[in-house]
Amino acid sequence: MALAPEEIERYARHLVLAEVGGPGQNRLKAARVLVIGAGGLGAPLIQYLAAAGIGTIGIVDDDTVSLSNLQRQVIHGTPDLGRPKVESAGDAVARLNPHVAVVAHPHRITPGNAVDLIARYDLVADGSDNFTTRYAVSDACFHARRPLVTAALGRFDGSLTTIRAHETDAEGRPNPTYRCLFPEPPPAGSVPPCAEAGVLGALAGVMGSLMAMEVIRAIAGFGEPLVGRLLMVDARAVRFETLAYGWDPANPLSGTEALASSL
Repeated sequence: MALAPEEIERYARHLVLAEVGGPGQNRLKAARVLVIGAGGLGAPLIQYLAAAGIGTIGIVDDDTVSLSNLQRQVIHGTPDLGRPKVESAGDAVARLNPHVAVVAHPHRITPGNAVDLIARYDLVADGSDNFTTRYAVSDACFHARRPLVTAALGRFDGSLTTIRAHETDAEGRPNPTYRCLFPEPPPAGSVPPCAEAGVLGALAGVMGSLMAMEVIRAIAGFGEPLVGRLLMVDARAVRFETLAYGWDPANPLSGTEALASSL
């Protein structure tokens, strides 16, 4: 897939990176990435994916832009108030990079539609704000055999990991699933929503940008992925830590019972 002269100039700083170069940039151009949520995490994520030249970005969001979003959801602006977020984000991508196609999915992703939708894309980046969606997306990525980059925000903290549970590691062991990391969602009401707890706006930018970097790294094919590693960010102490986690034989997707039943 040849790059047009305008694209060569646009992506010049990628092309001179030996780890990306022409082959990596062409992989980015050919890629189809599904972004779950055009909110605090999705806003910077979508912008950096578009700037990097991802060929097709699917955006799933059933919400509209409200004034309280604009403190952190920087892909939207004051003139977008009341508009569907998928439309506002799509217009922002078009302004930033006309070489990127946007596919709007103005609905909520559910266990019933997730596998079919995810199967249309090469990689999924989940920036949703609730555990129901996170479990639906991670389970569907396993069944559709798609990599997943998933992040979450707290008040002053964030976390990020990559799930490639449909693959094995270098020793042939199954990679961990999202359910290996979080076997069960927290009890209802134990994690207050953003509207109640608050969130530092710039932290969403940090975590969304890290998500974009992990997506770009996975597609271009350089570096070490966050598979089996949970990156934790503490904005108050400006501290980054990484926690290792592994495959849980009791997980319901690829655990020993699931593997036995598939034989």
